[in-house]
Amino acid sequence: MSESMELLVDYETYELNAVHIGTQQKSADMSSFIKEVRSDGLYLLDLAITDHRIRTIAAFISRYSVANVMVVSARQYGQRPARKFAEAIGALSAVGRFIPGSLTNPMLRSYKEPDMLIVTDPAADQQALREAVGSGIPVVALCDANNNLRNVDLVLPANNKGRRSLALIYWLLAREVLKIRNETTDEAWNESQPLDEWESVF
Repeated sequence: MSESMELLVDYETYELNAVHIGTQQKSADMSSFIKEVRSDGLYLLDLAITDHRIRTIAAFISRYSVANVMVVSARQYGQRPARKFAEAIGALSAVGRFIPGSLTNPMLRSYKEPDMLIVTDPAADQQALREAVGSGIPVVALCDANNNLRNVDLVLPANNKGRRSLALIYWLLAREVLKIRNETTDEAWNESQPLDEWESVF
């Protein structure tokens, strides 16, 4: 029971939102984040590691000026949570199609100079990932069981395709960043930011 109390949310909440549900393919890179394989062939991510990584990544984000943190999501289900995460902590966001050159071409209206980048899926957000690497910007990535971790500096193992999973992950990340900055508490956050409002409406 004490183990559950130490989690950011209980295991049941993580499971209800399918944060641990991976894919039927497993990359070698993600092996250490996988707890078991289900009878239907789905790889299940280790929620204890996911929970710990959310704290680690929140602390990492907090080392930067949040105005210079950027989150991207090409995935439809990640767009609303990513945007709300950025709004909550005061970060930059680029959701939907990522315009090539947004991190490298100062002539573009979409040009930004973040100090760090968060990608919702290294595969779907590969253009942003490539530009960040070329510019020497550290990259945090939500990674599913089948993701390749090349050029990813810090991994957050989670179901990065599910609507509810993405909402919970970004909701928790925002809460933990704001708690580190003494700008919210669990109670105040739960009241002001209902989780269901973070879910994609698509």
